[in-house]
Amino acid sequence: MEYISSLFSIKDKVVIITGGGGIIGGALAKGFLSAGAKVIILGRTEAHLKQMVDALKTTENEITCFQCDVLDQERLIQVNNEIVGRYSRIDVLINAAGGNMPGATIGVDQNIFDLDMDAFKKVTDLNLNGTVLPTLVFGKSMAENGKGSIINISSMASIRAITRVVGYSAAKAAIDNFTRWMAVELAGKFGSGLRMNAIAPGFLLTSQNRRLLTNEDGSLTERGKSIINLTPFKRFGEPEEMVGPVIWLASDASAFVTGAIVPIDGGFSSFSGV
Repeated sequence: MEYISSLFSIKDKVVIITGGGGIIGGALAKGFLSAGAKVIILGRTEAHLKQMVDALKTTENEITCFQCDVLDQERLIQVNNEIVGRYSRIDVLINAAGGNMPGATIGVDQNIFDLDMDAFKKVTDLNLNGTVLPTLVFGKSMAENGKGSIINISSMASIRAITRVVGYSAAKAAIDNFTRWMAVELAGKFGSGLRMNAIAPGFLLTSQNRRLLTNEDGSLTERGKSIINLTPFKRFGEPEEMVGPVIWLASDASAFVTGAIVPIDGGFSSFSGV
């Protein structure tokens, strides 16, 4: 049992979470702290990050934050140098920064030819380049150390054609490809100690999508009903349900796993609808 526990242990690992102030990033920060990791959260709004640190910090754990835009390579390098200077290494990088915006979503009364290309570019830039840039900066420090686990956030939108969210879908599909490509690149040139994987969350009910999935009285919209009907578990997921699989990917328990896209979706990606 001690051997099994040691495999899953992430105690004292140095874990960076971009988008640490978000729904999934915040849940992961709390989970990794509870498991004994040293957690660094990155985000664009310093005041919000400091509120999270104040809420999560205890005398038994270690959490800190840095204001950082994941598209600002110079700032990412500064943060990397500070973290390596303080801890001498980075063990885990979780690329949780991302999201959607209305302009990159096809409206109910629109079609694809109404797409706002500026919004499309912003969404693909945030989700794809906002994963690539931190990987290049923090991943380089991992490569120099010869060991590390990088975990990206994919989506059901990368696996199945989900109507309306065209920009987000394109970006997340690119994340899947980048995850596999980078896993091969890292293993081939830096050895088996450096891994990259991703999780693909199913549908969570969050502030971003609540109006799409539920009515004001809390009942499901037609879109919400379609999702539940195609989810064998017949419910939405919870952010906290992402924690266990991500800890597994961060730990030595998954030492022979790289290039994987792990669905955490209540069976959505497996069900044909029939």
